[in-house]
Amino acid sequence: MVRERRAAREDRRAREFDTFVAGAGGRLLHAATLLTGEPTGDTEAAERLLTIALARTYARWDRLRGEDPYDHTRQALAALFAHRGHHYRRPRGGILARLTPQERLVLVLRLYEGVAEEQTAAALGLPVERVRAICTRAMATMRSAPPRRGTTGTPPPGGTSPPGGTPPSTGMPPSNGMPPANGRRTATGAAGAAP
Repeated sequence: MVRERRAAREDRRAREFDTFVAGAGGRLLHAATLLTGEPTGDTEAAERLLTIALARTYARWDRLRGEDPYDHTRQALAALFAHRGHHYRRPRGGILARLTPQERLVLVLRLYEGVAEEQTAAALGLPVERVRAICTRAMATMRSAPPRRGTTGTPPPGGTSPPGGTPPSTGMPPSNGMPPANGRRTATGAAGAAP
């Protein structure tokens, strides 16, 4: 009887987690790819990083109790990357490869994920002003050079930004403090549906 209940609980947990990964895995992998600075077609390091973050979420699945599993996984991903950032210093040709690991992390959290400055600062153990400065510097770096060939298509004619100062595409939405219009969360069954 106890064994059957445990098996049923494990089966439910696995189904809920699979549903979560099916809905959020692509977006989380893209965030990990932006962090590692890899080109879109070569995501080996991003996949390794995301697998560890997802394993941590799965290990805590039953204890999340109303916590959003996406937020938990994103936090685990950011923490893992922050501790292993030195492994990703060498440019790999990705959209954000010209940035330092710390700049990539701040830019992904702030602009791609839409995390507030205060939350980003708290997650990284930095003052809000420092997060703001890193984000500003990273955006200036992205605006100062055209995208690399093969990451977002062909650079604009002449290799610079078009007239009017429009920055090159970073593959991220403009910074307006809000998550992208297509959303980042999906229904995850009983474990925390999207707001």
